[in-house]
Amino acid sequence: MNSCEFVTLISTLACTIANGKSQEELAVLATFFTQLGDTLATIAVIDSD
Repeated sequence: MNSCEFVTLISTLACTIANGKSQEELAVLATFFTQLGDTLATIAVIDSD
């Protein structure tokens, strides 16, 4: 999968997840996935030692 296909996949997934959600639900999901991504990045850096 090339980078453009990956971006399209992520955008499609975001739109699918967002469908039917309230603004509050979207804010919680955005915060959740941001923290998940940050934590995974931290784990990757720590485990690379």
